[in-house]
Amino acid sequence: MISEILTGNFTTRRYDLGSTSEMRVTNWNIERGLQLSKVIDFLGSQNADLLTLQEVDLNARRTRRVNVAEEIARRLGMNYVFGREFEELTQGSRTSPAYHGQATLSRWRIANPRVIRFRFQSGFWRPRWYLPRTELFQERIGGRIALVTEIEGPGRKLTAYNLHLESRGSNDLRLAQLNEVLRDAAKYAPRSPTLVAGDMNFNASSVIRAGAAPGLGLRSAIKLPSPPTTPVRSFFQGPHTIDWAFISGPIEARLGRVHNGVEASDHYPLSFTIKFS
Repeated sequence: MISEILTGNFTTRRYDLGSTSEMRVTNWNIERGLQLSKVIDFLGSQNADLLTLQEVDLNARRTRRVNVAEEIARRLGMNYVFGREFEELTQGSRTSPAYHGQATLSRWRIANPRVIRFRFQSGFWRPRWYLPRTELFQERIGGRIALVTEIEGPGRKLTAYNLHLESRGSNDLRLAQLNEVLRDAAKYAPRSPTLVAGDMNFNASSVIRAGAAPGLGLRSAIKLPSPPTTPVRSFFQGPHTIDWAFISGPIEARLGRVHNGVEASDHYPLSFTIKFS
């Protein structure tokens, strides 16, 4: 089994004097990297300083056994951290296992990476002896996580929480997972600039309006009401607003956008610029 966290560095040395006042961010569930060339093309067009990506494959058969996070980092010249969420039992083998998780990439230094493996998990994905080992059942070992990193730019630091909440089960389960993140983030508020972003798998705007984590002061990085962040998938499955980015602390977000013309995934990317006070 690999380490819970993998890291890599593909940046060229940057000599920046003083401090930066802005950071460009893109958040995206990239659907495992199934259309990796299109994903990289879009991400490259954004010239972002920070990427928070969900559903990222490592050594999976369906994505040609590529280390997807490392390939994106290499192509874009960025540092990366990969947090292992699940071992995908139908995508690898005993001698060459496959994994699935979150990746945070940055042009700046990434420090102190860690994983919050949620206390509350769904049992939907666990292997069962009576089910055949086929891709249809997506049997997995592991559980949902938040990947936490500190992004250190010139004279600035941002704590980034990269989330992928459970897609199976109720909103109560997703709320329990989100609250674990918010309690952790509240330890640093309000003095620390903080980003909480990812695939929440539910409309999280109601949580923020309800005043979750008092004292944290979360604000949406995308103007509310947010447009849908997934396309129409079928007659029975319409668009949903389930991908979110929230900020806290002495920062503001501007130029927020859902890129609903991008067809490289079953989710749309979000982009915005963080301005430091």
